[in-house]
Amino acid sequence: MAMAGALARSSINGLDTRSLSESLASREIRKEKEIGDGALENDSGGESTVTITVVGASGDLAKKKIFPALFALFYEGCLPKHFTVYGYARSKMTNEELRTMISRTLTCRIDQRENCGDKIEKFLQRCFYQSGQYNSEEDFSRLDKALKEHEGIRLANRLFYLSIPPDIFIEVARCASLRTSSSKGWTRVIVEKPFGRDSESSAELTRGLKNYLTEEQIYRIDHYLGKELVENMSVLRFSNLVFEPLWSRQYIRNVQLIFSEDFGTEGRGGYFDNYGIIRDIMQNHLLQILALFAMEPPVSLDAEDMRNEKVKVLRSMRPLKLEDVVVGQYKSHYKGGIKYPGYTDDKTVPRNSITPTFAAAALFIDNARWDGIPFLMKAGKALHSRRTEIRVQFRHVPGHLFKRSFGMDLDHATNELVIRVQPDEAIYLKINNKVPGLGMRLDRSNLNLLYSDRYSREIPDAYERLLLDAIEGERRLFIRSDELDAAWSLFTPLLKDLEEKKVAPELYPYGSRGPVGAYYLAAKHNVRWGDLGAETQNT
Repeated sequence: MAMAGALARSSINGLDTRSLSESLASREIRKEKEIGDGALENDSGGESTVTITVVGASGDLAKKKIFPALFALFYEGCLPKHFTVYGYARSKMTNEELRTMISRTLTCRIDQRENCGDKIEKFLQRCFYQSGQYNSEEDFSRLDKALKEHEGIRLANRLFYLSIPPDIFIEVARCASLRTSSSKGWTRVIVEKPFGRDSESSAELTRGLKNYLTEEQIYRIDHYLGKELVENMSVLRFSNLVFEPLWSRQYIRNVQLIFSEDFGTEGRGGYFDNYGIIRDIMQNHLLQILALFAMEPPVSLDAEDMRNEKVKVLRSMRPLKLEDVVVGQYKSHYKGGIKYPGYTDDKTVPRNSITPTFAAAALFIDNARWDGIPFLMKAGKALHSRRTEIRVQFRHVPGHLFKRSFGMDLDHATNELVIRVQPDEAIYLKINNKVPGLGMRLDRSNLNLLYSDRYSREIPDAYERLLLDAIEGERRLFIRSDELDAAWSLFTPLLKDLEEKKVAPELYPYGSRGPVGAYYLAAKHNVRWGDLGAETQNT
């Protein structure tokens, strides 16, 4: 336990103060620049205001994630003094009806400092609604008029969150740019994934957006980049001397990025069937985590320096081929007397669909740091557990003195670093240890930093962090266009092969560990999936 505490303290207290100072300084420089450009203050020294317009306000994402995240920022005192929240959608709705809809999903932090009901009421009074068509400049002109009534004489900054299907992104960007851009302050647009279906459609979407917006105005959001353990990855690596020297092919045997959900599509099959697990999870969430994990140390924590290093990683990777991938689809299964439906049992899914709900892939980075090291990805729905984690398996100890104590299973003798992104956020290191007693019996133990034990504060939702960054103009956790191009170039050849050759997915039972082919893929690269051991059930 003492050693576990030491590991926790090293992760918390070992921060690189110089790097953090640089980060804070970069934010101050950015704010000074925006003031110079007239973004935060006007010439008379007056106050500014921020209006956050949620386009697609009546949708599930807005109701379940965006509005609650905005309220959480308000509750924590993170939003500007003068702000307004506007909902925009085709549905006819009054301000009061919007507030009633929003109020159903708002909750306060565990460490309540003020009356929760009062805070909710104050937030709701800042929320308004404007109905209109997504392709109507006239309707957006009416929205502009409504925004100006609330902004008054203050310098107006405007943030638009496009919580809508991607096929209307460009129309909304056109109308917002032409009719509701701020005349003196900044205008920014957050775009939700999916960013296309392949390289061609993604490039077309980027070109369309850039007809009306600059790259600096476009904030492509991947909410996994806002998760606490993903953002902490750079801190863990670059501010703790014990890890950075080991972060290479010399000491690491393989890296695994695992995403699993214990439920199926559950009514979202119509959307999911058009994209599949590779587009929905691997090409964005897991690939972004991989790039952050594998990148070289950046020059600074500035957004462009960080994203430059991520792009270098993506451009160094081999495009995926069919032999590098296993795909699967869950089928119905009886468990405990209950029948769990298969993917094609979903009424919104075609009966003959071959869309993968599971995929495992082996990726390689052809650079000096990672040459020859397999990065294994695994993502699936309707599996045995819900988890997202990064598992780093280190090499065997040369000339291992205690080899006999482990028998022939050397995998149990290797160290493993696990970063559990969700649920029950944690960082733990698996080490070999002598069991107390007169004999020489070895045991595998965990040095465990469980966030719920170490920190009393509730971990913010990823959308809170990303919304706050967008308001502040911090772009580090958003995806740049060349980064998106590089990501799609890795997966597009594979996706075309899967669809043109109509590759049938391997069926696996609902609630199982996935298709058997995933184990053969790992074995092909001399890897054992790290989430299979019995100890993972207790960590």
